[in-house]
Amino acid sequence: MPHILAIESSCDETAASVCRDGTILSNIIYSQEVHRQYGGVVPELASRAHLQAIIPVVDEALLTANVSLDEIDAFAFTQAPGLIGALLVGAAFAKSLSLACDKPLIAVHHMQAHVMANLIKTPQKNNTPAFPFLCLTVSGGHTQIVLCEDYLKMKVIGHTLDDAAGEAFDKSAKILGLPYPGGPLIDKYASEGNPGKYKFPEPKIKGLNFSFSGLKTAILYFIRDEKIKDEKFIEDNIADICASIQSRIVSILLNKLKKAANETGIKNICIAGGVSANRGLRRSFEKVGIDEGWNTYIPPFEYCTDNAAMIAITGYYKYLSGIFEDLSVVPSARAPF
Repeated sequence: MPHILAIESSCDETAASVCRDGTILSNIIYSQEVHRQYGGVVPELASRAHLQAIIPVVDEALLTANVSLDEIDAFAFTQAPGLIGALLVGAAFAKSLSLACDKPLIAVHHMQAHVMANLIKTPQKNNTPAFPFLCLTVSGGHTQIVLCEDYLKMKVIGHTLDDAAGEAFDKSAKILGLPYPGGPLIDKYASEGNPGKYKFPEPKIKGLNFSFSGLKTAILYFIRDEKIKDEKFIEDNIADICASIQSRIVSILLNKLKKAANETGIKNICIAGGVSANRGLRRSFEKVGIDEGWNTYIPPFEYCTDNAAMIAITGYYKYLSGIFEDLSVVPSARAPF
């Protein structure tokens, strides 16, 4: 029963997790608050915060799992993609542990790990998708449809041509004057609004790819024009505006996912990534799943946003396959699966 210690440091969360034989024993996440005052993640500050947090976070992960460092069989870390300075902190720490303990080192792709979060079993969620399955991965930096044929055999069959869905949420929130991070606030206000109140365009992109830059521009011009007519437009209509924006982003995502399911004939469908924590997306995904006859799967909230449990479960299957790295492995800000 191998024990894997995993480290995630791709952006502004410092996280560590221990898994034993594919079961998550701990999942510790330290979220950096320093970025709120700047309205977004400041890469240099993120790197410094990782340096301060990584030792206590790893310590807590081991203590919570009731596992000693000597019992760890391999060390996994996020190798790509992400902020290069942030990735370097996690990579250097994992390398140091691997060298000091003379145990294997496992490099994990962040987006692959988001997909693998659907394979984490919990007391509340004991069912996982059978292969093959499709996974819609949606985050601040990525929007993809991934065809998963086996634990480590994945292929991106659709991706965004410009901006990601998470960025569309965050930039829309910024246009509305909402504080960072704005995506969860749009979700909150949307629950109280009318999603059909304002109509935003859906891009006509061929195939299974996405585009969100045009939608962001349409939202920007709509808000600008309405504020010219009424300075209190946002304040008086915030719930309906957020509901309408969220409804369009969700419809863009799910229409492409339906197309992918129809083209591949696959009925096992998952979502993953930070935006999969969005309640509007989760509800709509489950409804579409019922209408389309899908078997749907959504990770628990704690495994949607950046976390180390998803790195641990991916590291576990890489361990079983004997896929290790030597100390020359380097992080990459951008890298395909």
